[in-house]
Amino acid sequence: MEIHRYEKIWLAGALLLIVGFIATVSYGAVGAGIEMINDEGGQVDSAALDEHPKFSEPGTYKTGPNEYDVYVIAKQFLYEPGTSEPIRVPANSRVTFHVTSADVIHGYEIVGTNANTMAVPGQVSTMTVEFNEPRKYGLLCNEYCGSAHHAMEGSIQVVPQSEWNETMVVN
Repeated sequence: MEIHRYEKIWLAGALLLIVGFIATVSYGAVGAGIEMINDEGGQVDSAALDEHPKFSEPGTYKTGPNEYDVYVIAKQFLYEPGTSEPIRVPANSRVTFHVTSADVIHGYEIVGTNANTMAVPGQVSTMTVEFNEPRKYGLLCNEYCGSAHHAMEGSIQVVPQSEWNETMVVN
């Protein structure tokens, strides 16, 4: 059976596209250095967050030199802390966010970084971000959570070390 020359060219082109798609997906899944959020954050009782040692007073906790943990509760339609008062952290610090939800599934995206996770009731999502320069970052909910979802936002204020006050940290 004779295969026409143009059919061979189209067949070769289609095979190259398939190989290219597989290579692109493989690189995106393994090689880009993007890490998926796992279950290392643990679980909490979303109905009893006021009894949890850290989520009962969400905020910034110092864990080491230039290392901080921030506990955040997402609920319709705000972040606690983050919406009424910005989350404050010092520049040149490594911050681990522990995020959970008190009611429905929410998103937690720090605009301008690659930090993005879901806040699921009963689950604690953890992610670590390094903040080097003083600036303000926005927080967005990117999971539809109800009628005022579009207004669910907050902010993170990274302040210079000279303006950082340790009394802002919850102990």
